[in-house]
Amino acid sequence: MEFLKQPPRFLFFTGKGGVGKTSIACATAMQLADDGKRVLLVSTDPASNVGQVFAVTIGNQITAITPVERLFALEIDPQAAAQLYRDRIVGPVRGLLPESVVNSIEEQLSGACTTEIAAFDEFTSLLTDSALHTEYDHIIFDTAPTGHTIRLLQLPGAWSSFIEEGKGDASCLGPLAGLVKQRAQYKAAVEALADPLHTRMVLVSRAQNAALQEVARTCQELAAIGISQHYLVINGLLPESETLQDDLAKAIYVREQAALSAMPLILKTLPCDHLSLKSFNLVGLEALRQLFTENVSPQKLERDHPITINAPGLSTLVDEIAADSDGLIMFMGKGGVGKTTLAAAVAVEMAQRGLPTHLTTTDPAAHLTGTLSSAVENLIVSRIDPEVEIERYRQQVLETKGAQLDAEGLALLEEDLRSPCTEEIAVFQAFSRIIREADKKFVVIDTAPTGHTLLLLDATGAYHREVNRQAGSNGLQEATPMMQLQNPKQTKVLIVTLAETTPVLEAVNLQADLHRAGIEPWAWIINNSVAAATELRSPLLKQRAKNEVKEIEAVANHHATRYAVVPLLKEEPVGKESLRQLIQP
Repeated sequence: MEFLKQPPRFLFFTGKGGVGKTSIACATAMQLADDGKRVLLVSTDPASNVGQVFAVTIGNQITAITPVERLFALEIDPQAAAQLYRDRIVGPVRGLLPESVVNSIEEQLSGACTTEIAAFDEFTSLLTDSALHTEYDHIIFDTAPTGHTIRLLQLPGAWSSFIEEGKGDASCLGPLAGLVKQRAQYKAAVEALADPLHTRMVLVSRAQNAALQEVARTCQELAAIGISQHYLVINGLLPESETLQDDLAKAIYVREQAALSAMPLILKTLPCDHLSLKSFNLVGLEALRQLFTENVSPQKLERDHPITINAPGLSTLVDEIAADSDGLIMFMGKGGVGKTTLAAAVAVEMAQRGLPTHLTTTDPAAHLTGTLSSAVENLIVSRIDPEVEIERYRQQVLETKGAQLDAEGLALLEEDLRSPCTEEIAVFQAFSRIIREADKKFVVIDTAPTGHTLLLLDATGAYHREVNRQAGSNGLQEATPMMQLQNPKQTKVLIVTLAETTPVLEAVNLQADLHRAGIEPWAWIINNSVAAATELRSPLLKQRAKNEVKEIEAVANHHATRYAVVPLLKEEPVGKESLRQLIQP
């Protein structure tokens, strides 16, 4: 493995959910420990399953992984860290500041940025604790901080007054209000991250265009702040040997190779390792020790076993949706799970049934819009350009909140406006303009990836509460976007996921975020399911299909009110006819 050659003290593994960060981090920790090094494995992933992987209860304390000599682990609970962080900031000012100011601070501390920064607050001590450095040869982190978080920590320490004076009500500055006292520790941590002799960033991806594009953005963002020691791992590649006499396996192999050939140039310059797709779940010591093995012996594969799933297809959900005459259909989920494609498929099917439909998306794949805009009767297709909406929102904030700021305050505000939160808030404003059409036709919305969905919903929630407060004095009522999202008669939220452990956990977390905002998801869609595919001949795919059954049953029995399973298709579903195949009973 290239990324394991002369490893420095700190190794960070980062990438989208479901690409295999945790498994690779755990396997790396085991290999270094087997090589005689003392290793501490730290997870800051909200969907952490490090304990599950090792079959050991870990939690927020350093725990010995007894089956592996010299290996220790620690799971930082981001939600618990965020709550402690909020208490530390809000507690001292409660009762001293006006209630409206305290409420404003709590609002800003309720989003995903707070969770990320609170986790950073926890593990910076691990980066700067000389006693730990003496005790451990390597400290491995599952999930790295984003470049945005690190860049914020490099700014001047003026957040507290900025927030308390009511100047900073944009997206990310609130979580930073309590960091001033620990700036020396953060400065040392950031310097350690940027030192290639001490730190190595391992970017983990799958051979999929969306995942590779996101990793490229992460690489550029980290390089821009001086963190340039990057290694790339492409995980889960289907071996060519599995394509014999299996058309689905052959199609997957061709797609993956095409994605690798077209990967962004910045990734092609990095040291890179390829890991083959395994037939088994990466849980337990034996499985982890085989992760870096290129060829798994045939007896490890279960070549013949029955796979039966009696799950409803997407047509079942569409039939129920079409029973209404109008409404808002909102697709949510992590990036890479297929929200855009499923939103387009549902919109096309509704239009084909003679129902006026408006499909809107932030999908950068303009070919989808081009294919549908003139080809489907009863369907209007629009694309919200995030760059245009961000600039519009940025100018609006600078002209209002930024007009009276000094140079330092303006620098903070402009930094905040470059955050991922800003994009989602700006895009949601654009969505809000389209939402009003949903009382006359069906409006199908493909949302942006939901790393900051909670913060976005909190922003609309603040508007919702302000409208209600004003209505209390004059008796007027106005339907806000939040009201419409909370009304199940007007809005159906569909959560999209994959039949894999991490994507399902992330979808569960998203559902909890929606519940907190008073929104009840209408249905779940499990996309790209191998278990739902037919005529599997590849032994590896058969075993993968069997592994999916447990996740599908968990969704059906524990997480979803209603659900549907969409099979993995041989060809990419682009164009009207291909999209309609996803709806077939």
